[in-house]
Amino acid sequence: MTSSSNSFSIKNWSEDDRPREKLINKGKSSLSDAELLAILIGSGNREESAVELCKKILHSSENSLHKLAKLNLKQLQEFKGIGEAKAIGIMAALELGKRRGAEPLEEFDKITSSKDVFRIMHPFLGDLDHEQFWVLMLNNSNRVIFKFSLSKGGITATMVDTRLIFKHALAQGATALILTHNHPSGTLKPSEADKAITQKIKNAGELLDIKVLDHIIVTEKTYFSFADESLL
Repeated sequence: MTSSSNSFSIKNWSEDDRPREKLINKGKSSLSDAELLAILIGSGNREESAVELCKKILHSSENSLHKLAKLNLKQLQEFKGIGEAKAIGIMAALELGKRRGAEPLEEFDKITSSKDVFRIMHPFLGDLDHEQFWVLMLNNSNRVIFKFSLSKGGITATMVDTRLIFKHALAQGATALILTHNHPSGTLKPSEADKAITQKIKNAGELLDIKVLDHIIVTEKTYFSFADESLL
């Protein structure tokens, strides 16, 4: 048993195949997702190396880091060799990645297309298991000057407070708005409630000379644009 266990140890691998040495010698981009996770957990179990264990963990999430990020502490600990400390390490690393993606990037500050909105909002909305409604506020140059989460839960007229939207818009000196919310189910088709709320906010904006440029529905992998589909 001891020799079998040792054969799975990364220490016995060729130096070029060890994740840490591979990162040092070839750069971080040369590592697979499993190898990067293996560096985090440090060791596997008696039957599997850290890399093999991480391949199994990723396979259970369909090799999707977004789906892996949805696993909770208990679910990660169901894998042999993943204790509380390793599970916490994985969750913390994935959360850091999410927050990095959520940081404002200069190249996306100016909105030139619906794709820009998706890139900005996907880190906030892409992997949520509940709906959230956000508003982006823009200046005359179509640069985002403020964004905020308006509501959580199902999108209904009672959940989306139009007065609060325009209170923020006026305070920020915004000249245009982009509405965005997510569909955890993955469906891209806007509901009748989505259409009604969009029209309600658009009509209110016209009275204040604040344009609603788009309403983006975000899913885990893609998005739907009201403007692109001529629904505004």
